[in-house]
Amino acid sequence: MPEGLPIDKDGKLNGLISNYAEQLLVCTGKSDWPSRIEEDNSGDNLAADLKELLGRGGDYSDPFHNISVLNSSFPSAISQRPEVQTTSAYLLPSFKYIPFLPRVSFDSVQALVKGYLLPEKLHPMHDGLSPIHKDRLTRKEAYRALLYGVRDVQDVLVLICGHGGRDMRCGVMGPVLQREFEEKLPRAGFQVMKGPAVDESLTAPQLSGSTENMTSTARVGLISHIGGHKFAGNIIIYLPPKLTIRDNSPHPLAGYGVWYGRVEPKHVEGLILETMLNGNIVKDMFRGAIKQNGAILRL
Repeated sequence: MPEGLPIDKDGKLNGLISNYAEQLLVCTGKSDWPSRIEEDNSGDNLAADLKELLGRGGDYSDPFHNISVLNSSFPSAISQRPEVQTTSAYLLPSFKYIPFLPRVSFDSVQALVKGYLLPEKLHPMHDGLSPIHKDRLTRKEAYRALLYGVRDVQDVLVLICGHGGRDMRCGVMGPVLQREFEEKLPRAGFQVMKGPAVDESLTAPQLSGSTENMTSTARVGLISHIGGHKFAGNIIIYLPPKLTIRDNSPHPLAGYGVWYGRVEPKHVEGLILETMLNGNIVKDMFRGAIKQNGAILRL
């Protein structure tokens, strides 16, 4: 455990989870970002594009359907045409992976928003809107056909706030916890997947978490600000819907995203055993959880 970090050891953790319908993780391949992630790369980035559409004043802004846009350290997929710049993204808790979002066309960002991120049904507070306005704010699955290669997420995702550009505590704790998870996961039977989740180039092997007849797979990545820096380390464990436990029965937390705070390196092995292998919540560090249908759970 790094020394000298001002961590809140006594404040209430239970219930300190953001209300969101979906988290979108942008695969940047970087381990840190500016305090405002939309300012990364001088504003030329997917997070900025999405916040332009979904943020306050955006065409699809909906205060009753919050989309949390985060950057992640996961690298983007590599297409058959690597000269075409694309960005990848994870949608959670929908457990979808969007491998190829071309950076030269805003149409793909629009398709992502309209096909996957808008609500299927509007909140009752929107009942007074005109029919055309309601239609604009509602998901249209036809747009999904414009996005190539979308697939289900089959890897367990361990997301660790490592946003040093926002707060030193997470900037210090994030990499420490990432190393600890990557060291301990193989001992528990998880194959730690690194590199792009999809690689279609001719010269590189396919690296995917969908390989059958192998141990369970996991990816460990750093993410940008999720709130609660004073409770570092902050992690979210997303357990895919088809995950099983050792006897091949359904995992009790399959389809959940479980938030923990005050995680120290000494806790990592226990979290892997209790939550990832056995499907139990560790109450002392529990901030909350989200189900695949978007329901937020608090103890």
